[in-house]
Amino acid sequence: MRHFDAFLMAGLKYGALALAVWAFVDALIRPANAYVATGKLTKPAWVGITAVAGLVIKGFGLLSFLGLPAVIAAVVYLVDVRPAVRGLSSGNSW
Repeated sequence: MRHFDAFLMAGLKYGALALAVWAFVDALIRPANAYVATGKLTKPAWVGITAVAGLVIKGFGLLSFLGLPAVIAAVVYLVDVRPAVRGLSSGNSW
């Protein structure tokens, strides 16, 4: 039973890490003016938030003091910010 618990926690950790990496990469490729146009935080702010979220999940795991807020930050980006910014994305994002 201990092996199942360890396997489950590892799966959850790497799933949350993949979620944070997805949010980070998506925040990087979106144009900076789209964040301002939608009234969200700036691009550097969201890139920083998602980067810190990924580092917290990788370094401390989900059961740490900052684990759940890190997952919530990545989910907020993907559920709230990404659809708004994605709707305005056009042209070169670099």
